[in-house]
Amino acid sequence: MKRFLLVISLLVWGSFLWAQTETDTLSRKKSRNSSQLSGRAADHFMIQLGYNGWAGSPDSFRTGGLSRTFNMYFMFDFPFKSNPRFSAAVGAGLGTDNMFFKQTSVDLRKFPLNFAHDTLNTYKKYKIATGFLEVPVELRYATRPENFNKSFKVALGIKVGTMIDAHTKAKITRDVEGYGGYTRKLKDRRNFNSTRLAGTLRVGYGVFSVFGTYQFNEFIREGAGPNVKPYSIGLTISGL
Repeated sequence: MKRFLLVISLLVWGSFLWAQTETDTLSRKKSRNSSQLSGRAADHFMIQLGYNGWAGSPDSFRTGGLSRTFNMYFMFDFPFKSNPRFSAAVGAGLGTDNMFFKQTSVDLRKFPLNFAHDTLNTYKKYKIATGFLEVPVELRYATRPENFNKSFKVALGIKVGTMIDAHTKAKITRDVEGYGGYTRKLKDRRNFNSTRLAGTLRVGYGVFSVFGTYQFNEFIREGAGPNVKPYSIGLTISGL
């Protein structure tokens, strides 16, 4: 994960340095670009789908299945007057994560959390799902600011979120009493940090880009469980 973030960061700064050599050319075209930027598509709407992981999780964690993340944001983009290839964007949206486990049970009502290996019940699926209302902020660079949908682009940013949901969902094949074929759901947020602060990176062309996120602060409250840091890697579809 650290190598991935390092490579993307080098791409970001390389693009920024290369852009400085063309500042004079852009200045001569300033008036023409101003009219072209009016009403342009500039990644105002973004949908993200990707893989979700927990950095720093103990070896005893029995994860399984395809853990995933889904995010949806509406953004406002503000080009820099001195160089419209650069812009700042701020928005709001929803971020959700689903972490899957195998033969594991977690009672969210207990302190501390116990990620117990469950040999009494058989699960088809077991997950911890969380949802956040989020405010993302990005510093953007685009080679063709007048047309984001046909441009190479890079975005570096952060997002701040507040937790609105945390629950476990178990699809039980057979329980300790011999019953099965039902779903059990338990909601409780008390053992999780209600605030999320994460770094973000996006690199792509046109309406498609790859993204990466990494949470800086604790996901599980201090003393309630291991100090894991959620991260995600995936695909962004943007436009409007």
